[in-house]
Amino acid sequence: MKSEAMTPPKQTQNAASSSYSPTGESGSAAADARIVLVDDDDLFRESLGLNLLDEGYAVTSFSNGAAALEYFAGGGTADVILLDWRMPGINGLETLRQLRASGNTTPVIFLTMLSDDIYEEAALEGGAVDFIDKSRRLSILLRRLRLITEGTRPVPEAGPAAQQGDVIRIDGLELRFDINRATWKQNAVDLTLTEFKIVALMAMRAGEDVSYREIYDLVHGKNFVAGYGVEGFRANVRTFIKRIRKKFRDVDPDFEHIDNYAGFGYRWTAV
Repeated sequence: MKSEAMTPPKQTQNAASSSYSPTGESGSAAADARIVLVDDDDLFRESLGLNLLDEGYAVTSFSNGAAALEYFAGGGTADVILLDWRMPGINGLETLRQLRASGNTTPVIFLTMLSDDIYEEAALEGGAVDFIDKSRRLSILLRRLRLITEGTRPVPEAGPAAQQGDVIRIDGLELRFDINRATWKQNAVDLTLTEFKIVALMAMRAGEDVSYREIYDLVHGKNFVAGYGVEGFRANVRTFIKRIRKKFRDVDPDFEHIDNYAGFGYRWTAV
């Protein structure tokens, strides 16, 4: 029986690294999806790896960041990386930085017991797509993995967008849904997959107010609660928007097309 939380039960096995492959029936969300799990806690790594195997994921695990970096440098691939924050030697944040510096854009989810906002913000600033407390139930992580591995795309709605196949153009913005890339005035904007989805949600509803909750649900799944109190998710959304604005301003210092609607959310304004 699978544990209800990601925190594992007591076990005796001590595996430095291991690989798993789906052997039974699995849902479409997990079928053929490859997970790399990096955590120095042998018991946690083994337990979570087996739980993910039961859900139909193929899992390759490592006990430290250096081994994971070597795996990817040697041509290894994954659909999602689950990364521990605190590890001896190369910690999780430095592992992520080295992955991004090498051009690896695989989505990264941090798994940690560090719940302070400062750690979550550092993870997102470093290019992670999510930050989950290890004490959360396993179902929360599985929901995140489904959102990422299914590659859900926002559905275009009526508005000032000219659609051509997998490309949508809105004034100076071009969204390429086939490769999840954005350009602004013909300059590439280095957005993560999560940031791309947020920009697409707002831009395809240019001129409309999009709530904090709607943006957060797009990223994390409906009705998930993070942070402190019932409005804790707002800080998470503000961090994403801050990063998105900075990336657009890196290619256009005059970029001012994401407005804040105080107390409600954000709006993409037309040129």
